Amino acid sequence: MTIKNICCIGAGYVGGPTMSVIAQKCPNIKVTVVDINEDRIAAWNHKDLSRLPVYEPGLDKVVEEARGRNLFFSTEVDKAINDADMIFISVNTPTKTYGKGKGMAADLKYIELCARQIARVAKQDKIVVEKSTLPVRTASAIKSILENTGNGVQFQILSNPEFLAEGTAVQDLLHPDRVLIGGDTTQEGQKAIQALVDIYANWIPNERILTTNVWSSELSKLTANAFLAQRVSSINAMSVICENTGADINEVSKAIGMDSRIGPKFLKASVGFGGSCFQKDILNLVYIAKTYGLDEVADYWEQVVLMNDYQKNRFSDNIVSTLYNTVSGKKITFFGWAFKKDTNDTRESAAIKVADNLLSEKANLSVYDPKVTEERIYADLDYLNSRSEEENRKLLKVQNNPYNAIKNSHAIAILTEWDEFKTYDWQKIYDNMHKPAFIFDGRGILDTKALSKIGFICYKIGSATTV
Repeated sequence: MTIKNICCIGAGYVGGPTMSVIAQKCPNIKVTVVDINEDRIAAWNHKDLSRLPVYEPGLDKVVEEARGRNLFFSTEVDKAINDADMIFISVNTPTKTYGKGKGMAADLKYIELCARQIARVAKQDKIVVEKSTLPVRTASAIKSILENTGNGVQFQILSNPEFLAEGTAVQDLLHPDRVLIGGDTTQEGQKAIQALVDIYANWIPNERILTTNVWSSELSKLTANAFLAQRVSSINAMSVICENTGADINEVSKAIGMDSRIGPKFLKASVGFGGSCFQKDILNLVYIAKTYGLDEVADYWEQVVLMNDYQKNRFSDNIVSTLYNTVSGKKITFFGWAFKKDTNDTRESAAIKVADNLLSEKANLSVYDPKVTEERIYADLDYLNSRSEEENRKLLKVQNNPYNAIKNSHAIAILTEWDEFKTYDWQKIYDNMHKPAFIFDGRGILDTKALSKIGFICYKIGSATTV
């Protein structure tokens, strides 16, 4: 089974980069990425590659090479579905905000809409690939919708979860630890699996392409994110103990990270993890466990999220208590709004929760992030419904220059680990702040000893001393 035409529904953080790399590495396959968001598609097609809707280092070069050759971005969803041999579903699967499973279960309405659209349009056999992160046994729901269309079309459903880390997505796609493909154990299912294996084999060694049944593939994605998030919450839990005992979390992290059974990755204490996957996937896992009556399992994984929330709240509480138990009317500058460096994604960013807490204390916030737009920052706050849109805009101002952002500030909080923050003229920043001038390093990236010599009072996550 040779694939000549691929369609991807969803032009977001997964669909756009993934399809761009597939198109670059498979010039004989036509790849069309479709989305109903006209502005997003226009941005993908913009001649100025710095205006791509997804910021990822190296992505602009990949898009430049393949776009117009065999990579296309379009709003003509039906046409792309009809023409495709293989269809990737890469739409949003947010946590439900209503009804049964509210706050935990994945909201699959966009997945179902995709399946129904494929069923309506398809006139010949298709391979449908789950690329979105989905709860176990979603494939059976998609298959049920597709097989009851009445069009006589045969569908094979594959699970091909993404394991991308935002900020390094292009390198993750080019040099993945593994590619996971799950499908039916039938002869037809195995042919479909092989068709997708053959695509990835254009640039990925065969030993890194794993094939499983569809259920194992779906669960592996949730499990991987749960384990990674667990490590973050574990080291953050230890950071609290360090601050109270005189230990240093960086020294502890280094010591345990040198144990080959543990390893050094994801042992960096911080204000908390964010992003579109970790919290959503853990809560999804919690919901699955509760559905099967596995309450102890659910409680175990839910604690990872509770620890993460605690770390964010602890950070904002420390700012209030350090600034003499009141931040009302005081200006606090945020350096960073994205959930991590080298991305413009803000979903579940720690900055949103910390900002919301401080705004509730009537603080005045000034925010600078090198890649996140003013529109996105206000949208993140407005979504919480903690206060009116007018009040959010009155209390929080977005700046496009870091030195303007800090003028007359009482404190600076580092919420994203952007490398550029380490290169600033901190003496100049200190001279333009109210005294005493405080720094709260929520990412542990600054040289607090050097800053203290300038005159700053510094707080660093996981360190008992305020220097």
